[in-house]
Amino acid sequence: MGRFFVDDHEPAHVHVFGDGEAKINLIGNQGVPELVWAVGMKRSELRRAMAVVTANRDTLLAHWREIHG
Repeated sequence: MGRFFVDDHEPAHVHVFGDGEAKINLIGNQGVPELVWAVGMKRSELRRAMAVVTANRDTLLAHWREIHG
């Protein structure tokens, strides 16, 4: 599952937890979500996390702005 932390910092990003953890920026250098780092996640799990974040980027970004606005 993805998670925001209320005391977190820019740039807008989400932390994704599974077998490990990944940090994904919601707007990367190419204007699409971008993996920052991942620890302990299988490649298949990481691909799924990226797909879910990409598919839901606008909603996630709106929530980020509500929290950190």
